[in-house]
Amino acid sequence: MRIDGRGPGDLRPITFRLDVNPYAEGSVEVSFGKTTLLITASVDRDRPKWLAEGAGGWITAEYGMLPRATHTRSGREASIGKQSGRTQEIQRLIGRALRAAVNLREIEGLMIRVDCDVLVADGGTRTAAISGGWLALRQALERAAVEGLLPTPVTVRQIAAVSLGMVQGEPLVDLCYEEDSTADFDLNLVFNDQAHVIEIQGTAERTSLPNEELLRLLTLGESAARHVMALQQAALATRG
Repeated sequence: MRIDGRGPGDLRPITFRLDVNPYAEGSVEVSFGKTTLLITASVDRDRPKWLAEGAGGWITAEYGMLPRATHTRSGREASIGKQSGRTQEIQRLIGRALRAAVNLREIEGLMIRVDCDVLVADGGTRTAAISGGWLALRQALERAAVEGLLPTPVTVRQIAAVSLGMVQGEPLVDLCYEEDSTADFDLNLVFNDQAHVIEIQGTAERTSLPNEELLRLLTLGESAARHVMALQQAALATRG
């Protein structure tokens, strides 16, 4: 029995609240259990200088934790003048995942910035950011089309992410903090709506992982990601 009573393949309660920020082109509050993030997507024409004319648009992400998102207060990274390596690694992951959802040539001249702020961290913040970030991105691109910033609506392929791990020899889905901190092997997976893997991040924290156990985790992850996608679609349906 897991610490919160779930089965090995059970996700925590997941909620997506859309349009929580009246100013952003896309916004969502996402919760995976206690883990909660506020995510906004902003559209502008300030694309990267290195992106050549006619090469399409760009999607990037920024990620950060509020000082009391965890058990003890952590300082704001702005106060020390630089981001930690962990922050940079996570926001690059989020950006890569979200870019996989869009043909960048279809958003020529636009820059979409997806800001992911962790309000409460209880494990799985990066995967929650990706799953919620997809919803914010889709909202933002829909609004860009309505406002004439895009010649035609853009197809946004659905993506979702889940965390997994081996804890005391058992494969578990959607780890909470207590499970994540004691996991033998951590794994983060990003899938698209064809169940194709976009990204795999895996680390042997304490022990290595046999191939057959990795395949078990992949199978569990695919099933969990399909459930997250169903909840994403349900959230979209509530907008009418």
